[in-house]
Amino acid sequence: MIKNKLDLKEYLLVDKKALGKMIYRKPRFKHDIIWKYQILLRKCEYYNNCRKDFIGKIVSKFLKLRFVNLSHKLGFSIPFNVFDKGLSIAHYGHLVVNANSKIGENCRIHEGVTIGVTDDAYWGNQSGKAPIIGNNVFIATGAKIIGNIKIADGVAIGANAVVVKDILEPNTTWGGVPAKKISNNGSKKYIRCI
Repeated sequence: MIKNKLDLKEYLLVDKKALGKMIYRKPRFKHDIIWKYQILLRKCEYYNNCRKDFIGKIVSKFLKLRFVNLSHKLGFSIPFNVFDKGLSIAHYGHLVVNANSKIGENCRIHEGVTIGVTDDAYWGNQSGKAPIIGNNVFIATGAKIIGNIKIADGVAIGANAVVVKDILEPNTTWGGVPAKKISNNGSKKYIRCI
């Protein structure tokens, strides 16, 4: 979670590296819309967490308006303070993340992914507990990660996999419906920041 200006700078730099944009000083006008989105996400997190003064609140409202508009345009539903540094969103398209989720450093996530709670949470059985995902996790296109579960560091989740149980074995690959271990190779080849 971003707690000060130095954290903001670090998050922006690590996200830039995770997206493979180190050769650019700033986002290009048309081609780097996801990078622009991630910069806006981090700035919103900074102002939401750190700037409680009058000017900070005004800037925060303005940034949140821009953030919501760009979220709708790209098809993303990502709340603040869920992803740690090193976030890499591969493509724009449907992407839904529950606000109670916690996702570690260097997560690479593709389109069509849902990270959320089960219906039981809305009836009071789990009180909104969502997935906790470790560091260096790769989540492929269309994967669904649902419920009060934990995913270990270095896990790769295959395309269209449905994960409803804990994955406690690090550096493995999982796929299928429901997800099962399919390989002892982890996410290392998919993550840029390791």
